[in-house]
Amino acid sequence: MGGLAELYEVIHRRRDVRGEFTGAPIEPEVLRRVLAAAHAAPSVGLSQPWDFVVVRDVATRGAFREHVSEQRRAFAETLNAQKAEVFERIKIEGILEATLGVVVTYDPARGAPAVLGRHTIADAGLYSVCLAIQNLWLAATAEGLGVGWVSFYTEAFLAELLGLPSGIRPVAWLCLGPVSYLEPTPDLERHGWRVRRPLEMAVHEGRWGVH
Repeated sequence: MGGLAELYEVIHRRRDVRGEFTGAPIEPEVLRRVLAAAHAAPSVGLSQPWDFVVVRDVATRGAFREHVSEQRRAFAETLNAQKAEVFERIKIEGILEATLGVVVTYDPARGAPAVLGRHTIADAGLYSVCLAIQNLWLAATAEGLGVGWVSFYTEAFLAELLGLPSGIRPVAWLCLGPVSYLEPTPDLERHGWRVRRPLEMAVHEGRWGVH
């Protein structure tokens, strides 16, 4: 049961990290293990439609952070006064505090046109990329690293910043690095943005609405 218990412990300990990065280096073999775990994810039609852009350059990260700050301000302007007050207290990124960034991309043309399993669900490839991200996140947590998913950006800006080829979508900028600790409660819950639903509300038996 030791390994099984450790697996569940990592799943529940994982957090979306913002302010706890130390900036300490990541050993190359640790980074490779984390990326290998992401690359081991299942994918529709074995298409493996992901790539991982490791971003260390401070200038690139600074440019991305400024763009994210602009998007944060734009989102804040859409909120009512109560939500805006709560949002003001929430840190949404650790782009410069983290050791590095990993941008996970999606190539819908990989394996096309006959991607086995994508015939009726076009987004199955995108789901595969999300599985790779989850693998990376859990592996990083097990290694004592933190991960923060930054989503306050426009795809066009990030694609141009990183020189992505046409058709390649940036799905996630992941801040990655050692952390001082992991919060026991997710940030959005701690700050009162939302409350998590109990499992019982999410499980339906046979048909929607049957609990």
